[in-house]
Amino acid sequence: MSQQEFMNIGTRVPMTDGPPKVTGQAIYADDLRLPNMLYGKILRSPHAHARIISINTSKAERLPGVMGVVTGKDAPAKYGILPIGHDETAFSIDRVRYVGDEVAAVCATSEQIAEEALELIEVEYEILPAFVTPEEAMGCEDESLWLHHDRKRNIEKQYHHHFGDVEKGFQEALDSGGAVRFDKYYNPRVTHVPMEPHACVANWEHEGKVTLWTSTQTPHYVHRTLAVVLDMPMSSIRVIKPFVGGGFGGKSETFTHEVAACLLAKKTCRPVKFNFTREEVFYAHRGRPEQYVELKTGVAKDGRITAVEAKVVQDGGAYCSYGVVTILYSGALIAALYDIPNIKFDGYRVLTNKPACGPMRGHGTVGVRFGFESQLDMLAAEIGMDAGELRLKNKLKPNTITVNDLRVTSYGYDKCIEKVMEASDWRNKRSKMPYGKGVGMAGSHYVSGAANSIIRSKLPHSTVSIKIDYDGGVTVYTGAAEIGQGTETIHAQIVAEEMGIELSRIRIVAADSALTPVDLGSYSSRVTFMAGNAAKEAARDIKMQLFRAAAELLGESPEHLVARDEKIFPRDEPHRSITYQEALLACIEQGGTLIAKGTYTPPPESQGGSFRGAGVGPGVAYSYAAQVAEVTVDPETGLFTVDKIWAAHDCGRALNLLTVEGQVEGSVWMGLGQAVAEEQIFENGKTMNPGLLEYKSASSLESPPIETFIVETIDPEGPFGAKEAGEGSLAATIPAVANAIYDAIGVRINDLPLSPERILKAIEEQKKRS
Repeated sequence: MSQQEFMNIGTRVPMTDGPPKVTGQAIYADDLRLPNMLYGKILRSPHAHARIISINTSKAERLPGVMGVVTGKDAPAKYGILPIGHDETAFSIDRVRYVGDEVAAVCATSEQIAEEALELIEVEYEILPAFVTPEEAMGCEDESLWLHHDRKRNIEKQYHHHFGDVEKGFQEALDSGGAVRFDKYYNPRVTHVPMEPHACVANWEHEGKVTLWTSTQTPHYVHRTLAVVLDMPMSSIRVIKPFVGGGFGGKSETFTHEVAACLLAKKTCRPVKFNFTREEVFYAHRGRPEQYVELKTGVAKDGRITAVEAKVVQDGGAYCSYGVVTILYSGALIAALYDIPNIKFDGYRVLTNKPACGPMRGHGTVGVRFGFESQLDMLAAEIGMDAGELRLKNKLKPNTITVNDLRVTSYGYDKCIEKVMEASDWRNKRSKMPYGKGVGMAGSHYVSGAANSIIRSKLPHSTVSIKIDYDGGVTVYTGAAEIGQGTETIHAQIVAEEMGIELSRIRIVAADSALTPVDLGSYSSRVTFMAGNAAKEAARDIKMQLFRAAAELLGESPEHLVARDEKIFPRDEPHRSITYQEALLACIEQGGTLIAKGTYTPPPESQGGSFRGAGVGPGVAYSYAAQVAEVTVDPETGLFTVDKIWAAHDCGRALNLLTVEGQVEGSVWMGLGQAVAEEQIFENGKTMNPGLLEYKSASSLESPPIETFIVETIDPEGPFGAKEAGEGSLAATIPAVANAIYDAIGVRINDLPLSPERILKAIEEQKKRS
């Protein structure tokens, strides 16, 4: 369909949840106030690694105002977001594994009393050696000191994949007069820093049921986990997601405070609230892991990439979380951006005595992409080719199966490169600007939802149901979690477009386990693609019900009817129509209230190969992005500014231009923060900068002008051809800035962040060499 044929798609629609947010009417978890509510606090470990000898809570329990205390014995069941990594309990039972690990929780009539009660809990510890680097952790041969007894030498998982023949590929590059490079890159831990800290409220009902309101990206997984930990049927647990003030991956699994709130609510028969301090958000973490990346890449004289060999070691922290997915993404997604015939990958996810890492925007791709896009620039220089032209030389074709069995259906990376090269005046700026000024380019991509779900089953990845009221109002029920990315607006647009009605008729009811069908959550950029497809199918079903009623009135076959502009008419006779309302009333008279259901399950051909680890990496479709950054560097101080960024993103069909642009700009901003400043600092396993001031997350004040270009390659699988828009751009920003710094002053920085100290050090080393 051309854009002229759409009513609601491809337009600039303000987000439907915007008005309540800007007027203060939006209710977040911490805004909830229930009668007789208690306030919970968590006791956390002061040690990075220690055995728990004993816990005495009697003094805390006797403190006036304290209504309940829970410890590990109250919730001994193990759980984890991945079936392969059930290594967590709500509270530490036998040992603590990082500074901040949860030991106990109390609830009281005020937060102050709850804080005082924590001081009265007596815990006897036996201090153990702490492993704060992957090298230390992997070097431990003493089984009694391993963080988890079934993880030998503290290795959570290791994978070794080899596709094609990399040695032959490297030799081909050299024989052609090309180049082969080996480089090492370092990525520090970074974290999400959502504006809203984690918060929840639990209310226990007398008939043995509990309702939990929680700030989460994955209400369905929280629902499932609570059933296990509380040993209750899912039907007795209700999980409701209120407004969420940002997540970026950091609220994608079940946390201790959610379990503790339910346990304490049951114990006291009163509502219990938990609200994290900013410091506690840093302990919860689940952000990007510290990564050590080694890359060897061969490029032939004509610019073709002939082989890539990568080794990635990730410091995953104390628990598995999404770690298996993170390490596999870092290897699998080397492919699907460029045509690479030979790939070898060795990945190690290592357990250390630090907060657990998990998914973060651009999950799994950012560290390796920083290295690879930096290395491509160096290889382009070695063979005398423009960095942009080298990238274009290695483009894929649509409907391609990569060497590691990833299916690429639509591909607009080449168009993204061409857009940013033209807009930035690349050919007239690259290596031609005054000393201290430069431009750099990089590319990236991401899955449009994982083709395989976390819990491997035949369960649809998303289900959406629709009900139409007598007056024509349409209610859409979805389990998908709106966390600020525009999910509910997109659902409304898709349903309205499919039904041919005005957007104002649509109401969304979302993320309430008692009312809405299952959706797996907001992660891996899956919601528009998967929940959107389910919504489209449900809308198509209910539209066909209307068509069958309209067909009798029009004397036509339902298959020949079209819905548009609130009318239903034969495809070739738009003048012979009935209104949406007339068709609705006829339909209701025939069969009562109109309801419909739609589901989405990725097709089998998108779900990857059969080798070990093949389930992570395949997406139903992939987005593509390219960026050019322009910088000014002061070689005397190492300080630099990013003057402008040109960002192009292939999102399939842009369903909502406004939200796509916002998502791309948000990705660029987050990438800039990680490029120039963000880094979690640890000393003996303790987080030393657990606050907004110390962590130095970039704000809008530091953002340069961003010129955004939307590239539309209509994907055959996406709803109306749409693909991912919220994560794929981030990974390009960091190497684009690093490459621009090199163009400006001729020095390479292989360790993040790109701080003035590192730039000055690189300049000094360059002077010594010359």
